[in-house]
Amino acid sequence: MSAIPAKKAYSKLDLLKLMVLSREGDRREGILLRQSKGWFQVSGMGHEALGAVSLTLRPDDYIFPYYRDRSIVLARGVSNYDLALAYFAKKSSSSQGRQMPGHYSSREKNIFSVCTPTGGSLLPACGTAWAMKLAGTDSVCVATVGDAASRQGEFFEAVAFAVQENLPVVFIVEDNKYGISTPTAKFLPFNLGILSEDAVVKIDARNADTVFDETSAAVEKARAGHGPTLIWADLDRLSSHTSSDDHRVYRPMEEIEAMTARDPLTLLANELIASGELTEQAWKQLQEDTAKQVDADYLEAEKEPDPLPDDKLSNCFGPEPTAETPPLKSDQRTTMVSAINGTFKQALESDPKIVFFGEDIEDPKGGVFGMTKGLSDAFPKQVFNSPLAEATIMGVAVGMAAYGYRPVFELQFIDFIAPGWNQITTNMSTLRWRTGGEWTCPLVIYAPYGAYLPGGSLWHSHSNEAALAHAPGIRVAIPSTPEDAAGLFWTAMQSQDPTFILVPKHIFRKQSDIKAVPPVPFGKAKIVRAGSDVTLVAWGNCIELAEEAAAKSDASIEIIDLRSIVPCDYETITKSLEKTGRLVVVHEDNRTCGFGQAVIAEISSKPESFNLFLSPPQLVTRDDVHIGFNPVYEYAALPDVEQVLAAISTVME
Repeated sequence: MSAIPAKKAYSKLDLLKLMVLSREGDRREGILLRQSKGWFQVSGMGHEALGAVSLTLRPDDYIFPYYRDRSIVLARGVSNYDLALAYFAKKSSSSQGRQMPGHYSSREKNIFSVCTPTGGSLLPACGTAWAMKLAGTDSVCVATVGDAASRQGEFFEAVAFAVQENLPVVFIVEDNKYGISTPTAKFLPFNLGILSEDAVVKIDARNADTVFDETSAAVEKARAGHGPTLIWADLDRLSSHTSSDDHRVYRPMEEIEAMTARDPLTLLANELIASGELTEQAWKQLQEDTAKQVDADYLEAEKEPDPLPDDKLSNCFGPEPTAETPPLKSDQRTTMVSAINGTFKQALESDPKIVFFGEDIEDPKGGVFGMTKGLSDAFPKQVFNSPLAEATIMGVAVGMAAYGYRPVFELQFIDFIAPGWNQITTNMSTLRWRTGGEWTCPLVIYAPYGAYLPGGSLWHSHSNEAALAHAPGIRVAIPSTPEDAAGLFWTAMQSQDPTFILVPKHIFRKQSDIKAVPPVPFGKAKIVRAGSDVTLVAWGNCIELAEEAAAKSDASIEIIDLRSIVPCDYETITKSLEKTGRLVVVHEDNRTCGFGQAVIAEISSKPESFNLFLSPPQLVTRDDVHIGFNPVYEYAALPDVEQVLAAISTVME
């Protein structure tokens, strides 16, 4: 067996040196801003004793910090020079100049990339901790958060999931009493009695020994398999919220003076001087030497190259996933649900790191539509029911994927995506780009999608693929046949990027004859029917409308099934237009900012394709209205065959 990696030794004098380094870096950045060198700064002044947290951890442990944790990341091994590069937003910084200062990241040191929404890393921390537990390691996650963010729903979801699964995670709430200018005392769940005394370890985080001792106990508890700890760290924010703020406007001077008197650096230095471990002269020399080192680091970092404008698109996506033949038999009659279920089974058999998680997906239910039927009985260590908490589903997927697992998670209906939206746009879509590809989260989220199935009403009938397509960094696919569903899922599970697959409910139990099962790459549309008069583009449920309209029309209709909308195969559409000169796009999402508008805008904006048009392109969509429970409302809102035929007639005029 390989040796267990050791944690760093705890030395109060060494910790003081690190705290001074952290403080001096903050001070230097403040000076640079006043010199108009730089654009923004967020300070960790007053939080420095938390550097002791890193000394309780091994290299294989993970830290999910927030933007005041300068001392924590320095103690973890990130250099002051690295932080200087981040301050100047240099190309060689941890984010390649894409993130604000204080948004730490190091894949090598297992420091997860900080996102600005302060509580946004808590659920990913749970995902990583769960993956650690499933892998059978005794590694631990530490996740920190500002006190104001402890009122966010994701804070409670993270704590609840960690307790539910007995996860090896330590949460640290850094209570510095303010959310920008708002005093937080009356908002905090601990003060409101929502969290009991037994659920929280409250510490004075100005005292380095206390931080080290209590965090050590929490880490060892987690490492031994005894579950999470919530530490409430009482400390002070000695500075303004950021460089864009002045706390003297809203904080009484006597309050500022009182907290300055309990500065953690002064407290620790005085303790070491009193014990004889440090002299007054040595203390002064330490501060002077550190200031010189920090000045030199920032002077050197300032000379480094900035990113180039042409770098902007790099690492928005990883490499195109390899499309392989999915595990679906040809020459059979089957449904999309059955094809998906069989593909899932083969995926679970082929890779023990594939994990399924979603509401009601375990047997005997096997999902509300049966897509996971039989899977939890066959793979009880890989298929799990989730709580009714979509943010948990999305955030846990991010952390689990970042650790190296392969989440394939279900949303019960795409309509329920809203509670998970923060994780989608904050972490899932940005992680690769904001770290220059250092951190990634390859995962699959799938959900039943769309209407034409009466009785669904508002929360079971919508199709909002355009909203997902609007978030750079996410692949989005919508199959319309069993073989395409199997192929798209199989390709998605090889992808290095987050992928959403939306499964159209109206046709996913439709019996289809499978003649061939080719690989299905993303960004490659399928010509369903050849024609010479009109190019009819659709996807999902609307392929059925397109086929019915084509059968009734006197024109020769070429039907293109996009299959994936991100990336979108504009090349195939353009080649079809070279024959037809006429374009109709049909989808069931609503009109304004729907993806059909994007297709028409893209094709119309390029002279080489615009000049192919013999008539104005037409869009057939749902009206800008929600879908009601009574089928009268549903069918009145959705596109129908007559509307498609009318659009065909318009472009043929």
